[in-house]
Amino acid sequence: MPAPQPSVKPKVKLYLSTEAVAGVFGDGKWRLLEAVRREGTLVAAARALGRSYRKAWGDLRRAEAGLGRKLVEPSRGGSQRGKTELTPFALALLAAWDAYRRDVLRAVDRAFERRMAILAGGAAGAEDAVADRRCR
Repeated sequence: MPAPQPSVKPKVKLYLSTEAVAGVFGDGKWRLLEAVRREGTLVAAARALGRSYRKAWGDLRRAEAGLGRKLVEPSRGGSQRGKTELTPFALALLAAWDAYRRDVLRAVDRAFERRMAILAGGAAGAEDAVADRRCR
């Protein structure tokens, strides 16, 4: 009896870089901004993601420096307690990243199904992949 075939799936790491800052924005900073929006403060967002406040703050500062735009507007505590709000640019960036990420992942899945049939379909997939290659 042949061993079962492992399930192979593509994985990609998406991020944006500038000439000055590698990894200026990607899924990690996207998750951080989403958490800030949801939790209301950078402290709570960092805690929700299991990150230190210092790392979260540094990540935001590097992203802002690399993008040349403010992403958050913190306000000091006091009787109202502090809060952190996303800038209009950050809100637009979140929406754009979400759509971009979905588009890229769909394209990766399609390319995998089309080009890597040998991994997804076993022997039949291998035959189809060879036939497809001969036709080009």
